Amino acid sequence: MKIYGTLFIILLLGIGSFVGFSNPPRNQEPVQNTTQAFNTMMKVVTHKRCMNCHPNGDRPRQGEDSHIHNFNVQRGDDGHGTAALKCSTCHQKANNDNSGVPGAPHWHLAPISMAWEGLSDAEIARRIIDTKFNGDRSIEEIEKHMTEDDLVLWAFDPGVNNEGIPREKPPVSEKDYIQAVKEWIAGGAQIPEQ
Repeated sequence: MKIYGTLFIILLLGIGSFVGFSNPPRNQEPVQNTTQAFNTMMKVVTHKRCMNCHPNGDRPRQGEDSHIHNFNVQRGDDGHGTAALKCSTCHQKANNDNSGVPGAPHWHLAPISMAWEGLSDAEIARRIIDTKFNGDRSIEEIEKHMTEDDLVLWAFDPGVNNEGIPREKPPVSEKDYIQAVKEWIAGGAQIPEQ
């Protein structure tokens, strides 16, 4: 009886493998999708619209050439500027197309721990998901921040400069960027080797 039971189990496992009931290797397709999602996401994250506010010092960058912000603007203690020059003094909740001053809710510099200037894509991604750098945010909070925060999404509607010329947008659409972030995180937030 035991022999027949064992043979039956072996037969079931063999048939299950043949018709696809066993778990196929899962490291091929998801890694490829995750890598593609990562690369798409990084085209936005490393674009000047994001990098200007993620400097490695206490002065934001601005403009298409990423020059140091005018008026000696400084980070300040909380990333919202110094007492005399708070970001909100000029940057309101929306773009001002009359003056060319960009705007979005809670305009400010990223924390110095999230400085991306001069880092590789992999180094930036590690900072994004590492709670020691990202303000102790969970992966779910990171996804929400990167796909729903009005300041982050401002990059896709950056308005015009003081000459009325539209600012350059990232080379990826907002929809594709959001999808890429979600796919990257759903795939385990894997960071491809570089």
